[in-house]
Amino acid sequence: MSLELSAADLVRGRAAVGDFELTVLTDGGLVLDGGAMFGVIPKPLWEKRMAADSLNRISLGTNTVVVRDGKRTVVIETGIGNKLTAKARELYQAKELLPQAFAAAGIRLEEVDVVINSHLHFDHCGWNTTLHADGSVEPTFPNAQYYAHRGEVEHGRLQLERDGVSYMADNYEPLLATGQMTLLDGPQEILPGISVDVYPGHTAQMMAVKVVSGGCTACYISDLIPTSAHLDLTWGMGYDLDPMRVIAERKRFYARAIPEQWLVLFTHDHKTPFGTIGLNERGRPGVQPMPDFGLKHFQEWYQGSPHR
Repeated sequence: MSLELSAADLVRGRAAVGDFELTVLTDGGLVLDGGAMFGVIPKPLWEKRMAADSLNRISLGTNTVVVRDGKRTVVIETGIGNKLTAKARELYQAKELLPQAFAAAGIRLEEVDVVINSHLHFDHCGWNTTLHADGSVEPTFPNAQYYAHRGEVEHGRLQLERDGVSYMADNYEPLLATGQMTLLDGPQEILPGISVDVYPGHTAQMMAVKVVSGGCTACYISDLIPTSAHLDLTWGMGYDLDPMRVIAERKRFYARAIPEQWLVLFTHDHKTPFGTIGLNERGRPGVQPMPDFGLKHFQEWYQGSPHR
């Protein structure tokens, strides 16, 4: 059954960072257990920020960021994809909308030059490849070079009890077999102005993607801070492999992102896909109100209708 969606439903935000244009697209979102998403934080606290349904699930985004400068087209993350089982699709309420979102934004899949995966959990790299009705799998972005951390592939192949279910081989093994995926061993510049750095905690090798131009910086911080409701240092996820490292890495991130007023892109926040971070009167981080952004790289705030 097709969904009748507007461009505002599919294109979640636009911004400019120097010479780069950033476009946030959605794969349609998903639902996850609120307790799992907020770890040890009691429900009476986290529910003030994200309401749960009768099954204790909260609605989350699946945000892909397209970065363009008129010469190259770079994609950060590729959503859930279309390879889940029927049971998993129902469990997560996955909608498989990313190709439709690309069309709504006027971006052809064939024009993508680079795809960067922050890590290889299925909800971040699902549209790396497309599953066809005959069971075959092929690259969704046929002309792109894909990048991921070598340690993510090695960890995923272990299929450990703790998180093996999060790694689906068809999202990366076909690309590795043909040489279309490049494996990284640490921080690296991918293209001029676009680089990756490692922020361990959620996984041991999770990467953030930085976009720098014209004295301005945007950062896709991935699951280190999955939504704007997770900005407090101790508000981590039950999915994090190393909760104490998450706290330490958030401190490292804030030490630059706050004073330098980075534009922070949130991977799982459908309503607030990006924003700058400031400290409130209690010294706690939060997304700054719109009138206080005042960033030269923040040329447009475009947010569609609330996620349902």
